[in-house]
Amino acid sequence: MKTRVIVADDHRIVREGLVALLNHEHDIEVVAEARDGMELVRLARQLRPDALLVDLAMPCMNGIEAIRRLRSEPLNCKILCLSVNEQPQQVQAALDAGANGYVLKENSFDELARGVRRVMAGQLYLSGELVGGLLQGQRGGPETSSRCETARLTPRERQMVQLLSEGYTAQQIAHQLHLSAKTVATHREHVFAKLQIQGIAELTRFALREGLSSLDVRLPRA
Repeated sequence: MKTRVIVADDHRIVREGLVALLNHEHDIEVVAEARDGMELVRLARQLRPDALLVDLAMPCMNGIEAIRRLRSEPLNCKILCLSVNEQPQQVQAALDAGANGYVLKENSFDELARGVRRVMAGQLYLSGELVGGLLQGQRGGPETSSRCETARLTPRERQMVQLLSEGYTAQQIAHQLHLSAKTVATHREHVFAKLQIQGIAELTRFALREGLSSLDVRLPRA
């Protein structure tokens, strides 16, 4: 029986390349593609695949937040992250959210396919070059306080941090999340108060540091 996979990446050419390569594997079948975290969550609920291949730097809802959402639901699927980001805190954040593995985009497709098979076998899989940095980061533990700050935010507030830091206006956020402008303003006030942040520039620095956002995203069309 083939492993049914959903591929999530906001770059179409990357998705199409991954789908073509994965579908050539005798034991893997791509059943859907997602352009952002919100679409990934919807498709995973609908199709209930065996595995998810998730880019972390996606607009609307990033990969880590999507993983958190899915892990709070009774979905029995394996999750393999695919990212350009090799920072130990980002890898740890993905694993803490519930990912089963993490592969760098600079690695070969053979390693990616191996990662899919390893996580399906119940193993934790990391690109080899990530292991040393992750272990060193775990020993040092300097991010404990910032992780606590992030943990104080609700899922909606974490999504608000991402969208605000990526340049979305309050009106665009309200439209995307089907909220009123007043509700968006309230969420923003709560985020700033919890994080003791004064402005968007400081919020953006926080989002980048905590892996809630990335510079590698495309802003919405006007």
